[in-house]
Amino acid sequence: MFTFLLAFHSLWRWAVLFSLLYSIYRGFVRKQKNLPFTKADNSLRHWTATIAHLQLAIGFVLYFKSPTVDYFLNNFGEAIKSTDTLFFGLLHILLMTVAVVLITIGSALAKRKAADADKFKTMARWFLAGLIIILVAVPWPGSPIAARELFRPF
Repeated sequence: MFTFLLAFHSLWRWAVLFSLLYSIYRGFVRKQKNLPFTKADNSLRHWTATIAHLQLAIGFVLYFKSPTVDYFLNNFGEAIKSTDTLFFGLLHILLMTVAVVLITIGSALAKRKAADADKFKTMARWFLAGLIIILVAVPWPGSPIAARELFRPF
């Protein structure tokens, strides 16, 4: 089960990244062109946040089942000396949680705005802030902190 969830978590990150990129692009472009905030825009806002929430939920399950995190929590003094263990034991989960909170706030605030331009601006800015944190917290291949492959096999 752990291996499947880890592979799915690795694959689902692409859905998170693409939905955020598309939402941010659409938000900025449609605001600039002064277009109406349609049902499709509202669905995109909602589903982008939902995709991010699902990723975070899977991440929390993995966090509490991970042998790396178990080692980190039970051997903190020794574990913080390893950047890989420190990254997955503390930084990754903390930054990803903050990113999803920002995405959630942006989604909720955009939903409540009256003017269409404000909806687009709010969604795009908050989602961009979340995306920047996500890009920092993903263990990209070649990262000096914690490198992982782009796709984990199932």
